Amino acid sequence: MSIVPKETVEVISQSIGISNLSSDAALALAPDVEYRMREIMQEAIKCMHHSKRTTLTTDDVDSALSMRNVEPIYGLASGDPLRFKRALGHKDLFYIDDKDVDFKDVIEAPLPKAPLDTSVFCHWLAIEGVQPAIPENAPVEVIAAPPETKKAEQKNDLPIDIRLPVKHVLSRELQLYFNKITELAVSMPDTVLFKEALMSLATDSGLHPLVPYFTCFIEDEVSRGLNDFQLLFALMRLVWSLLQNPHIHVEPYLHQLMPPVVTCVVAKRLGNRIADNHWELRDFTANLVATICKRFGHNYSSLQKRLTKTLLKSFLDQKRTLTQHYGAIQGLSALGPDVVRSLLLPNLEIYLGFLEEMLLENQKKEMTRHEAWRVYGALLRAAGRSVYDLLKLFPILPSPPANSIWRTNLKVIGISEINKRKANAAEELEQQPSPKKMITTDGPLVSESNNKSMVQGETGESEADTSFKQQIIDDGVKGRRDEYVKNQNLGKVMQELKLGRHVI
Repeated sequence: MSIVPKETVEVISQSIGISNLSSDAALALAPDVEYRMREIMQEAIKCMHHSKRTTLTTDDVDSALSMRNVEPIYGLASGDPLRFKRALGHKDLFYIDDKDVDFKDVIEAPLPKAPLDTSVFCHWLAIEGVQPAIPENAPVEVIAAPPETKKAEQKNDLPIDIRLPVKHVLSRELQLYFNKITELAVSMPDTVLFKEALMSLATDSGLHPLVPYFTCFIEDEVSRGLNDFQLLFALMRLVWSLLQNPHIHVEPYLHQLMPPVVTCVVAKRLGNRIADNHWELRDFTANLVATICKRFGHNYSSLQKRLTKTLLKSFLDQKRTLTQHYGAIQGLSALGPDVVRSLLLPNLEIYLGFLEEMLLENQKKEMTRHEAWRVYGALLRAAGRSVYDLLKLFPILPSPPANSIWRTNLKVIGISEINKRKANAAEELEQQPSPKKMITTDGPLVSESNNKSMVQGETGESEADTSFKQQIIDDGVKGRRDEYVKNQNLGKVMQELKLGRHVI
């Protein structure tokens, strides 16, 4: 039983001029019509799928007819949906209402407006999550959602589609990760859990969407937490972990990271307790600044120039505190020996005069004296390292071999040499003739050779032993003299340390 009724076949035959089609012929043609229709529609659906569409169009049917070598249907290329009408007297019969168009009406109709020229150009919507300020990108403040009650007036006939900027959406896991890291940095910076979190931040991948959030967090907390030493140290360690992660690109956010980092180097006061070791924080942050310049200086040529200008200004300003001078010296020293030789050493004489005057004026202030000696020690280390690096440029003198012996006119006599000399002396005594006997008033007869050997026996030394011991004594006296001089120098250093005039 075909789904195409015979009445449909009869109507189609009448429309093409066949009026004497019998009902039996129409009934026999209906299944074949259904088969042909199914075949064409299957091919049209394939064309639709290849076009990545979900709506079947007349173009798909035309493509299916051309594949079957059938002449396509003309006049149905419109993209509008087709409107079918029910045929009178038939319940299941539909047709398309095609209007007859007069060519005279088409020719006399006014011309439509000329369309706009089609042009294509590219611009950046966002670079690393930051929207560039160009005319093609409307600022966020200007774009606002239109109210529901009022509709936007359109001056042009063409519709304008305004799309609001998409919000930066983080996954639930990244939100929990960020909240946990910030909570540990604020409340528990000395725990083992925070160290493990820093290790995770320095190695894990997929954390780049959190970089702008961490940057804003560090900037805000440093600006309002300068009295919290533990928090500042935790934030600088957080910056260090971000720089160590190879999967994170911190370069677009350097303009937000550098102000809080430099603040922890040259700030007037870090922490509100005397026990806070802000010197260690300044040293750590100075190395952090040097790492940033070394890593990103080739991309930003003005980065190190602006940084050294800021540090040198803080160093030469005598109205600033000694802690600020210390941070500036440590920052310039961390940037390398060339910076020290070109900026610190030319101003060293003037600054040492200023430092000496401050020590004389504040002899009774223990804290000021301690800060001054800290600054003096930093200057010594910076100058020493620059000179050491300069000496390394010259060729190294070859050292003597490990097994070589310096030849002198003196000869070191060992124990084996002494025993050999004793054996030779005994052989000479045996070969000598019998000695002459002497009569002594005190006792029996004694020979001269025996007398000599008795004298040697009383002293317990031979001539070789005497020379060997004399050389040992001379060496010992020289070593003790050197040790005495060292002890004298050490005593002077200890005395200066007690008086507070020496820096280690």
